[in-house]
This record gives sequence, C-alpha cells and structure tokens, in this order.
Amino acid sequence: MRILVLSSVYPNTKQPQFGVFVQERIVRLARHCELVVVAPVAWFPFNRLFRGVRRSDVATFELQRGIRVYHPKFFSMPGVMKFLDGVFYFLSVLPMILRLRRQFPFDLIDAHFAYPDGMAAWLLGKLLHCPVTVTLRGTIVPLSKFRLRRRQIQWSLKGVPRVFSVSQSLKEVAVSLGVPPSKIRVIPNGVDPELFHPAGKQEARRLLDLPIDRTIVLSVGALAERKGHQRVLHALPDVVAKRSDLLYVVVGGPSPEGDTGPLLRGLIEQLGLREHVRLVGPRPHEEIPLWLAAADLFCLATSNEGRANVILEALACGVPVVATRIGANEEVVREGVNGLLVPLRNQDALSRALLRGTEIEWNHQVIAAEAKSHSWDQTVTTVTEELKKLVPQRAESATGLGPLPQAERLS
Repeated sequence: MRILVLSSVYPNTKQPQFGVFVQERIVRLARHCELVVVAPVAWFPFNRLFRGVRRSDVATFELQRGIRVYHPKFFSMPGVMKFLDGVFYFLSVLPMILRLRRQFPFDLIDAHFAYPDGMAAWLLGKLLHCPVTVTLRGTIVPLSKFRLRRRQIQWSLKGVPRVFSVSQSLKEVAVSLGVPPSKIRVIPNGVDPELFHPAGKQEARRLLDLPIDRTIVLSVGALAERKGHQRVLHALPDVVAKRSDLLYVVVGGPSPEGDTGPLLRGLIEQLGLREHVRLVGPRPHEEIPLWLAAADLFCLATSNEGRANVILEALACGVPVVATRIGANEEVVREGVNGLLVPLRNQDALSRALLRGTEIEWNHQVIAAEAKSHSWDQTVTTVTEELKKLVPQRAESATGLGPLPQAERLS
C-alpha cells in the first residue's frame, strides 16, 4: 500500500512544533505502508513581509525521521479571498504531484484537515482516479461558518469515500453539513506512553529551574487567541488572592494564527501578576513531558479544539486538567475524576476551577493509566485497517519506493 499524505500543517525546520500531532500519526503509519508526505507552504509575492521568515524560507525537501517530506508552495493571499485557497492549493501542487506519481505510484491520498487540504485532495483524487480520505480536525468548526468555504467542504467530504474524525463532536459537525454518518469513522488521536508518563516532580523542577515550593499551573500551546492564555490571566487575580504560592507557567510561542505575546505581557503588568506568571516561550516537543512532570495542574482555556493532544499528554503524565467545556474536551476530561470543565469565557468559573483543582487530592496513577490506554499505535492500527479497505491488494512483485534519486527536484 502506497500512500500520499497531504497536509499543510506539518513540522519543518523553521517550525519544528507545527503539526506535531499529524507527524506522530504519520510516523507510525509509515511502519505499515510506504508513504510520502506533501506539506505545502502558503506563498505570496511578498510572503516574508506578510508572513515572516519562518513561514517563507522553508526548504522544498526534507528527510524527517526516515520519511520524505516535500514543501511545495501554494498561492494564498494573506487575509483575503480565502475561499479560493482550496483551488489555488490544488493548482499549485498539481504539477509536482504529477511528477511525483511517476516515481511513486501512490494508491491513495490521505488528507489532513477539511480545508484547504481536503478540497485539494478531492480534486486530485477525481483527476487521478485515486481514492481519498480526509481527517477532520478542529479547523472545520470556524471554517464551516463561511458560506463559500462551507460549500467546498461539503463537496469534498461528500465526494471522498472515507472521512476520519478525531472526535465525536467533529463528526456531528460534518453530519450537520450533510455528510452521511456511515461515511465517517471516529478515530481519536493518541499519546506516546514512552514519552508521556508520570515522573518525579522535584527533579523536573530542578532541571527546569522552577521553584520547588510553589503550586504550578501549566499551559502548553501556541500564543494564539483561541488557546485562551489571556483568559487564564484574567482569572488569576482571584486565585492568587487565596493561594499566594501559585505560579502560572505558559509554554508556547507565536503561530500562524497570531501572537498574543505582547497582549499577555501587558496583562501581566496590568493585573500585577509579575511574581505569579512565567512565559517561557516555545520548547521542543520531547521536552514537554518534563514541563508536565513539574506541574500540579494543567489548564487549557481554549475556544476551539478538535481533540487537543496536549490534554491527553498531560493526563498520561498523571496531571489533572482544567479545560473549557467545548468540543472533544468533554470526551476526554471527566469531571472530578481527571479534571474539571468550565464554560467558555466564564472568568469566575475558571477562577473557581483553578482554585479547586489545586485543592483536590487527585489519584495521579489512575489518571495516567486511563490516558495511556489511548496510544498512537492503537490509532494507527485502526487507520491502517480503514485504508486497506480502499486500496486493492498489490501484486507480491510490486516494487518499493526506491531511492527517488531526484526527489529534491520534484517540488
């Protein structure tokens, strides 16, 4: 089985944390089949000016963890005419994919995100007579509110033979758009139990230069408005008034969605939280377990998520979670058992939950054991079974991928 993975959200040397959750699934899928990743990068004539260097100077080819990853450019105007992104995406990557298919005759296109990736994959599938799968993630919620993009999402999801959803809540969104429920399989993201597991709190704090005697609440996520770090800051004054030892630590940096760093730093000064907040910037994915080990409580006051992997990773480390009652958060966080849920944009409820979360005697081993049952290996086993149903069996003599001697030139 040969798979072409199509995802505009995927790590690269400039943005190593960008779409790690997609990469984690793909790396494990590569153990079951041959695959190549095409991860297009949005481009515009004045890209560096509008999108910055990190999103502009991405290498056209990378070998990542033994997987060939191509980064062709696709035309996308910053902030305007976004309803054309799906078509521009398709037209921009088509020449490169036609060349790639001559060297790597893929059987199936596995697209991540409903738009623009799903739209482009559907068009490619129709042109190349190739089955397509689309994985639904959190972006379908805001994008489906735009009339022209909603129509394209409907066309593509109805037109492909199989749709995967990382949560039940996203499946319900797709069904509300007219996608037959029988076409959608819920396959949640997983967690790596070898990386995320309970560890010594004091040693973690020593290694990270964090105070041993403070109560630490941790958030991990890009400094984007929807992640809600600013909501936590607004809730903190009421918490620290009753718990003066509390320290809020934010791990994350700017993202394609924006940079709330200046806003957060302004709020810290305005609310008098300088002694209670640390913004530590982005950290490597493999370092996140150490930050989780150092925490007493994890918080994600997000306004939109498909299925936030970082919540499952926190739970796998035995850390209870305070999260907003949105999307798949309700499918993962069990009230009073492994965390607490609060209504979105209810500052008083968030303050109370943070305070209560630091006071409950949580069973950390039970929290970790339950989360570890959702492994990436289980996720990929199910995905592989579904993909095989769409791909005719190859002859035993079929050749492998081979060296692709001019691979770097394809894009």
